[in-house]
Amino acid sequence: MLLNDEVKMLKQVPLFAGVSPAKLKLLAFTSERVTYRAGEILFRQGDHGDAAYVILSGEADILVDGPTGPIKVAEVESNSFVGEIAILCDVARTATVKATTQVEALRICKENFFKLLVDFPEMTIEVVRVLADRLSRTTAELSEARSRAKH
Repeated sequence: MLLNDEVKMLKQVPLFAGVSPAKLKLLAFTSERVTYRAGEILFRQGDHGDAAYVILSGEADILVDGPTGPIKVAEVESNSFVGEIAILCDVARTATVKATTQVEALRICKENFFKLLVDFPEMTIEVVRVLADRLSRTTAELSEARSRAKH
């Protein structure tokens, strides 16, 4: 895929919508293009977080370790962003991401990701929005599960 095609794809990701094409071109150039087959793992829960991933195409499951094995907690698809929690919070990966179809992704190393956040405050705000939305959904799901458990 050509650099300009990657820039067009990155523009579709809400996180990068406000970033100039020149900066997106630099991001695409300094990031690693990776492909995973269905069933392959992008990263595992507990791994060191050294990069975030933009899903350019395909779908993947977000899995967390449970007492009887992996539990699917979410799905991601094209234009999604995963892996940012580990690099933002400097913690181990909080979940495993497993491709359910072929996945094309852009792997953005921690240093480049932080540089983007510094250069583009609007991107930082979008990251906060995405994380707040995930937290809100998780809180609602936990509340609902608690309610069901009491009855």
